[in-house]
Amino acid sequence: MRRILEGLDPEQVFYYFEEISKIPRGTGNEKEISDYLVSFAIDNRLEVIKDQFFNVIIKKPASSGYEGLPHVILQGHMDMVCEKNSDSAHDFSKDPIPLKVDGDIIHTEGTTLGADNGIALAYMLSVLSSNDLHHPAIEAVFTSGEEGSMSGACNIDAGHLSGKLMINMDAESEGRLTISSAGGAAAKFIIDVRLEALPEGWLGYCIFVKGLKGGHSGADIHKNRANANKLLARILYELSTETCFKLKSISGGNKANAIPRESKAVIFVDPSKESLLLEKICVWEQMIVKEYEISDPQLHVVLEPEPNQKQAVGSSVFSEETKQKLIQCMFLIPDGVQGMSSRIKGLVESSANLGIVKADHSEITITVDLRSSEPNKKRYLIHLMKCLAKLLKCVILIRSDYPGWKYDPDSKLRALFQRVYRDQYGKDPELKAIHAGLECGILSEKLSGVDIVAIGPNIYEAHTPNEHLSIASAKNTYFFLLAVLENMKELVHENS
Repeated sequence: MRRILEGLDPEQVFYYFEEISKIPRGTGNEKEISDYLVSFAIDNRLEVIKDQFFNVIIKKPASSGYEGLPHVILQGHMDMVCEKNSDSAHDFSKDPIPLKVDGDIIHTEGTTLGADNGIALAYMLSVLSSNDLHHPAIEAVFTSGEEGSMSGACNIDAGHLSGKLMINMDAESEGRLTISSAGGAAAKFIIDVRLEALPEGWLGYCIFVKGLKGGHSGADIHKNRANANKLLARILYELSTETCFKLKSISGGNKANAIPRESKAVIFVDPSKESLLLEKICVWEQMIVKEYEISDPQLHVVLEPEPNQKQAVGSSVFSEETKQKLIQCMFLIPDGVQGMSSRIKGLVESSANLGIVKADHSEITITVDLRSSEPNKKRYLIHLMKCLAKLLKCVILIRSDYPGWKYDPDSKLRALFQRVYRDQYGKDPELKAIHAGLECGILSEKLSGVDIVAIGPNIYEAHTPNEHLSIASAKNTYFFLLAVLENMKELVHENS
């Protein structure tokens, strides 16, 4: 059977990208992809280490003439963000990603593509399986759980690694060298649910906020895109000031590090207030659509009758206390850019993303993704969340607290990347500090003295169902990587 990406150059890179795309690898579901990596290593007679967290390390000896050079770590994460449109039947736990090629673009339909960070895996597997490249000894590090809590990087045993030069490939812009990244944490609010009986004869409605662009909570947070959970909170808060309603359920967002594109609440109102509800939703939609007409032109608020109204008779809804606590919490949680860097022009220093709202009959959870390039500001945001939880009498858990990656003004590896880039393209690469979080911060603490640069091809709209990858950029970035590996001897000469 003909492969979808057959004929694309470099052949091995796109062969492995297609193979990886066949394997479900959402965060927390990395066993199958880690098994694939181990089998690959065995088939290619390479040393391999796999730990209980599904991290995989594959080692390849240096090519002839490069034996005495420092070992190089190539690093990327094997998991992907699993976002899809509400009308998609795709099951990330078992279905392969159906790749499509359109000119220079690889994409899929209705789901995330997984180029973040599948392209890094494809690069590493191509380097590891090639016999005609020039490079120092390679330590390829495939981490798990990056899109959740960076659990793989946090738990990897650095004793297996000897490299002092590391190339991370989780960046998303060709011609850019990423030189530092933000630290972060996740704040999870927990509200105990109290229920009461639904009044007889009340009418049920679903309020949908949908059509938003969404995006990466680090890379796209400065674009002023709407957050579906925050918009729903505003609607419910204003509705609560206008009339009495009962809240039966609420949900929005799938990943803390993705700006939520859709959110939904099921409410019930007294029949005498039905016309007021219809009127207010219409007014609020016009206001919100106007507010975000530039950043989210497809945004809309939909009010539909609850399809299970008959089954709802005699059922339970959230108590007034639970409803108010939920609305107040969602309404008050900071969202979006919380400060710009005074050190680096144009860099977001701190941000918050109200990423997930989930509810059942026992508890409501609200998860907020926090980021900052300044450790003290990150601590401030964490304390702010704790203070809010205390005022609202909610439980709060702080999870996935990871360090930022600090800029190294004396990086020899960065200087090499710059020289090679000038030789290839006749111009300087862009140097970029990013607000997104990378595993570089964690690994730099585990690997004392390691010199790190992050690169990657053009990946567009990561963490959304519109994610797509440039074929030409993937090719250019791969050959740039090979040129850097081939020129690693410069670092030895420079230090001798």
